[in-house]
Amino acid sequence: MADDFDQVALVVDWLDACRNRDLATLLDLYADDAIAECRCGEAKVSEGRAGLESYWRPRLDAIAPTAFGLEEITPTADGVVLDYLSHEGAPVRIAFTFSRDAKILRTTCAPSGQALCREVAAVEGD
Repeated sequence: MADDFDQVALVVDWLDACRNRDLATLLDLYADDAIAECRCGEAKVSEGRAGLESYWRPRLDAIAPTAFGLEEITPTADGVVLDYLSHEGAPVRIAFTFSRDAKILRTTCAPSGQALCREVAAVEGD
């Protein structure tokens, strides 16, 4: 899709914004019509800036000491897959896709070890 920007660097910026509890910077990394799908516990989908803010605000307000630790970043054909420690310090895998204007278009996360989608499962099989 978009290959005129560093997708991995954008994911690192996302991780830094989370670590720094910088909600405004975090939200600015997302496209206006972005979707975040969380499969950690009860499935939740948040859409648009307001939806993302209501999803992220409580998670950034109460983070564990090990929160947002980097485990692994893997570029894929569709974006980037990040293994990291959640706001609670639990291992999570999140898949990012991006818009052509270098914004996060969609994220899908689940506890590490669970397949996020067919594309991620295919990467794991390589």
